[in-house]
Amino acid sequence: MDSKLGRLLLPVGTLVAVLALWQLSVALWHIKPFTLPSPLAIGERIWEQRDRLLAQSGSTLKLALKGIGLGIGLGVLSAIVFHLIPFVRAALSPIIIITQNIPLIALGPLLIIWFGFGLTPKLVLLSLVCYFPIAWSMLAGLGQADAHLREYLAMIGASRLTVLRRLELPASLPYFFSGLKITATYSITAAIVAEWLGASEGIGYYLVLKSKGYDTTSVFAAIVCIVGMALAFYGIAALLERLVVRWRPAAREGGAR
Repeated sequence: MDSKLGRLLLPVGTLVAVLALWQLSVALWHIKPFTLPSPLAIGERIWEQRDRLLAQSGSTLKLALKGIGLGIGLGVLSAIVFHLIPFVRAALSPIIIITQNIPLIALGPLLIIWFGFGLTPKLVLLSLVCYFPIAWSMLAGLGQADAHLREYLAMIGASRLTVLRRLELPASLPYFFSGLKITATYSITAAIVAEWLGASEGIGYYLVLKSKGYDTTSVFAAIVCIVGMALAFYGIAALLERLVVRWRPAAREGGAR
C-alpha cells in the first residue's frame, strides 16, 4: 500500500511543483497573459468557460469513441486474418505500414477532397490512427501462445479455429490492451486534427477559433481539456485491462515475493 501511495504522490508532487514554479515565474517576471498565462489564470478561464468547454469536449469525445470503435474492429479482424493467412499478411503489411507513415496534416486534405467535409473523412482519419497499434499488438500476441499447449491441442485433434478461440485469443489479450492504451491516447490527438480540417464544433474547433483570436489563456484551457481527455481514455483502457486480464497483477505480485 505504501509503495502504491508513493507512486501516486511522486507524479502529483512533481506536477504541483511545476505549477507552483510556473505561477511564481509569471509573477516575478511580470509575463503578460498574451505570452504565457499563469496556471491560476488558466484555471479561472476554464471555470468561466466550463459550459462551453464541456460541450465542445463532449463533441470531441463522441468523435474519438467512433474512431476507436472502428479502429478496434478493423484491427482485431485484420490481426486474426493476418495470423491465420500469412500470405495476406505478407501482401498487405507493406501497404499498411506505408499508410502509417503519411503525415496526418497531409492525409487530411486528401480525405476531404475524396469524401467531402462531412463525418466520413474524420472517421477514416481516426480509424487509420487507431487501427495500427491494435492490429500489430494483437498480431504479436496471437503468435505468443504457449507452444506446449498448442502441441497438446494438436494432439487431441483440435481444429484451427478451436486453437484460435481457446488458446491464441486469450493469450493475445495483454498485447491487445497494450495497443488499446496507445490507441486511447492517439485517438484524442487524431480527433483534434480531424476537427482542424473542418468542423463547427469540438475542442479542436474551439482551439483553432481561440488561437486565431490570439486568446492564449483560452488556448491553454483547451489544451488542459485535451490532456484530461487523453489521460481519462488511458485510465479507462488500463482499468479494462485489470478487469479482463485478472491474472497479470497476481503474477507480478507472486514474482515479487
